[in-house]
Amino acid sequence: MSKLIVNQLDYARIKKCINDAKQFKSISNAEAEKLMFELNSAQIVEPMAIPSNVVTMNSIVKLSFLNNKKQVQFQIVYPEQANVRENKISIFSPIATALIGYKVKDEIEWIVPAGLTKIRIDEIIYQPEAAGDYNL
Repeated sequence: MSKLIVNQLDYARIKKCINDAKQFKSISNAEAEKLMFELNSAQIVEPMAIPSNVVTMNSIVKLSFLNNKKQVQFQIVYPEQANVRENKISIFSPIATALIGYKVKDEIEWIVPAGLTKIRIDEIIYQPEAAGDYNL
């Protein structure tokens, strides 16, 4: 699988969110470490250099669970914007952490309460950078 790609603004904002959350104990150390590992292993680029097929913050993503063919769609947002009823999922959620920086058609193994499952990114319905929204 190719290297994750994250834009500089997302990288800086997510790191700040992690530090704030750790200070207020609203994220576990394990979750914080996993997200930081993902961020630190990514290629960091200018927002304008992000390919349109990469999942970024505020992207609306459609994905499939390959074990049961179930499809879901949601937007990856910062913690204070999360709202499950509006399908806005916090970057601190395990699924958002698993998806950030990956591309359409990538398949990612993800651990759910029932065990290991595989998800595939089917489509990015909206990506801020592709729409020219570089400061979201």
